[in-house]
Amino acid sequence: MQKRNIAYLVVSFLICLFIVGVYSIYDFLQNRFPLGISKGVSVALQLKEFSNDKLEEYNPKTQRSVDVIHYTIKINLDTKKKSIDGDVTISMKLNDKNAESIPLNFYDNMKVKLVQINGINADYGLDDKILSIQKKNKDLDSIEVRVVYSGTPKSLGFGSFNFETHQNHPFVYSLNEPVFASTWLPCIDLPDDKAQVDMYITNDTCCVSLSNGKLVETKTVGKKKTYHWKTIYPISTYLIAIYSGKYKSFSQKYFSITKDSLDLAYFAFESDLENAKKDFGDHPEYLKVFEEIFGAYPFIKEKYFVAEILWQSGAMEHQTLTGVGSIFVGGHKFFTDMLIHELAHHWWGNAVGPKTWKDIWLNEGFATYSVALYWEKKAGPRALQSTMNGRFESFENGKLYNPGDALFGNLVYNKGGWVLHMLRREVGDDNFFRTLREYLAQYKYGNASTYDFKKLCEKISGKNLTQFFDQWIFEGEGIIELAYDWSSELKGADFSLVLNTEQLQNGYDIYKFPVGVKFIYEGEESEVKTLRITQRQQRFSFTLKRKPKEILLDPDKWLLATFESRND
Repeated sequence: MQKRNIAYLVVSFLICLFIVGVYSIYDFLQNRFPLGISKGVSVALQLKEFSNDKLEEYNPKTQRSVDVIHYTIKINLDTKKKSIDGDVTISMKLNDKNAESIPLNFYDNMKVKLVQINGINADYGLDDKILSIQKKNKDLDSIEVRVVYSGTPKSLGFGSFNFETHQNHPFVYSLNEPVFASTWLPCIDLPDDKAQVDMYITNDTCCVSLSNGKLVETKTVGKKKTYHWKTIYPISTYLIAIYSGKYKSFSQKYFSITKDSLDLAYFAFESDLENAKKDFGDHPEYLKVFEEIFGAYPFIKEKYFVAEILWQSGAMEHQTLTGVGSIFVGGHKFFTDMLIHELAHHWWGNAVGPKTWKDIWLNEGFATYSVALYWEKKAGPRALQSTMNGRFESFENGKLYNPGDALFGNLVYNKGGWVLHMLRREVGDDNFFRTLREYLAQYKYGNASTYDFKKLCEKISGKNLTQFFDQWIFEGEGIIELAYDWSSELKGADFSLVLNTEQLQNGYDIYKFPVGVKFIYEGEESEVKTLRITQRQQRFSFTLKRKPKEILLDPDKWLLATFESRND
């Protein structure tokens, strides 16, 4: 009997250990890959060539005189030769009628066969990454440029264009961010030059071909099938997608707060379909929560699809068509935060795009914080706190605005999320959520800069936020490092308490911020007072009815800060 009890204890202990282990792995995975931010790891060397300063060189200033209105893109995929035949027509307005040439981003490994302006052959030059098209008629302010070409696209960045196989079946996918649409598509590869798109993808009849917008029609000729997709809403080139392969799918309907119905569909390889049903099937709930927080899904007249792809470093928020790496489709819902993050981009990044790549935190920081807001809505303040704690680190590698080589690192994602968390505390909940909704309303289907966002925050809150934006976004690096000590003595019937604080960080001289101070008394009773720290070294005095046994700074975790008690 005793041996049996010991055996039961051992088995019970092992079961508990297993459960704790599974939970720990789940927690690790959610925090290690919460957003697909391994993006920045797998391609760090290639993206170093494209820091923000070099991105500006990549786009000639003369491109600012061009405003693309519409792309008609016809792509014929040859999966055996791993090549494409392209026929692209670009409708554009010219802000400078006297410009002698039109510079398009396009890689020179592609073979250009024909260039026309308004149906007439035009002279051109293709050098490095620029297709320069000569414009002879200077009176034109609105033109159509047609480019016919072929070749095997370079696969740069995260894998801008890829011919791969899955279980002996061909699979093709694109992933353009930040400036690699031009490896396969002549275009103005700027995030703020949005246009509408008609996409025609031709591949073998066994393949399903997906892209942005609504499916207009499919057409089969012999052994080839063409899918025609059309966007209703404008789109940035980095968000244009092609996925083509042997997919299986399932679908759902979502009814928006606008009373419109939204088509939801999910595409996976046949071997992963059951796992995809488990992993992807909660999107109606994600949409419901975000609509309650931010407002109606911005692409309600198109769709929201999620598709498995062979990029194994995360997920990508292609407009209305999120791609998820196959290693994240396991049927265990380990990567729910990733899916929520990519959906959030359809408000922040897709509907409201960044003005430049210097403003990338407006995409990734917003989507990161949206995950925390989702869990707060579902499970309360402690879930918000827990989610933000999982994104906490020292962030010593640069400034949030114009992050240089760290375009897709934790600085942009996690510090960006923390900055919004602190901004919420700074302006208050009512002002913060009003700002988000007004930000969406004012810039939807367009682009905004960090300065635009700051101006709007100040307008709605009525506060001057220059100090906040300087210390957290434009100038400051790292986080707050605060040391403190306290002492108390009885004076009459009350206790007089003195709290000394000192900022120790090197990334910014003097942060100015509100901080909660929690006084904990015997019997675990407590009270919280709020201070505003404005100096490198500061002293605060309190009169208390009781002597506290302990003091905690920032008990509710609103600050990106570390605290060192010198009383310990």
